[in-house]
Amino acid sequence: MSTSTVLHAGVSEQPLDLNHALALVGSADCGAVVGFGGVVRNHDGGRQVDRLGYSAHPSAGGVIADIAAEIAEKYDGVRIWVAHRIGPLEVGDPALVAAVASGHRGEAFAACSELVDTVKARAPIWKEQFFADGDVEWVGVDG
Repeated sequence: MSTSTVLHAGVSEQPLDLNHALALVGSADCGAVVGFGGVVRNHDGGRQVDRLGYSAHPSAGGVIADIAAEIAEKYDGVRIWVAHRIGPLEVGDPALVAAVASGHRGEAFAACSELVDTVKARAPIWKEQFFADGDVEWVGVDG
């Protein structure tokens, strides 16, 4: 039986705040609190990026919740908060925020890393990049 807790998992049209997520997962029985903030960078593939837009399939929130539940089951005693932003984002805005607390750092780091990697791999979320030269490119869209 897992003693883990998923405090939040989903998508958000509102800005994300890593410090807020870190504060929520912290607990008196957790000696480790780790977080990840994936922010919009100003370049990709040697090209200047002005801004991004994220779109999500209606199932994306449920997929992220399922992933968080899988991680909670795999790593006993963790507390999880994770969200992916959708909508327009500027350079420097957080696009993916994850926070994990655990009794020990090894489990917290491992769970957070696997959580982020799995959300990036499985969540049906697509990125539209707007470049300084006027080009637009979709990332994560097949065909």
